Amino acid sequence: MQFLHTMVRVTDIDASLDFYCNKLGLKETRRHESEKGRFTLIYLAAPDDEGIVAERRSPELELTYNWDPETYTGGRSFGHLAYAVDDIYALCDKLQKAGITINRPPRDGHMAFIRSPDGISIELLQKGKALAPQEPWASMPNTGSW
Repeated sequence: MQFLHTMVRVTDIDASLDFYCNKLGLKETRRHESEKGRFTLIYLAAPDDEGIVAERRSPELELTYNWDPETYTGGRSFGHLAYAVDDIYALCDKLQKAGITINRPPRDGHMAFIRSPDGISIELLQKGKALAPQEPWASMPNTGSW
């Protein structure tokens, strides 16, 4: 068995690509549009995974956009996406400066949570050992739910 991808439904392709690619740093690897099915699938990969995606050995994020408007509610048992990052403080700073709320700041130098434009919870985990606690993160409270 091989893990291939996680699918999340999105309501606005442009807002989602801005969030996942421009702000979070993922790269679009491929796209499929289905006239008959009336949907668009956009596959994204983390920058460190790009080289092995072609070999189908790396997980991808599949953004599914249904052309006919639909309201998505709970009940699909989705928890969160998780990505290992090189420097959790630098990424959280970059995201915050781009207008992204850090719902669970990296107070411990190890873990943070943010949300996509569609409310998908995303966990950011420091690669390797946790970084030493530092301000402003160490004393920053949680915001909203994560």
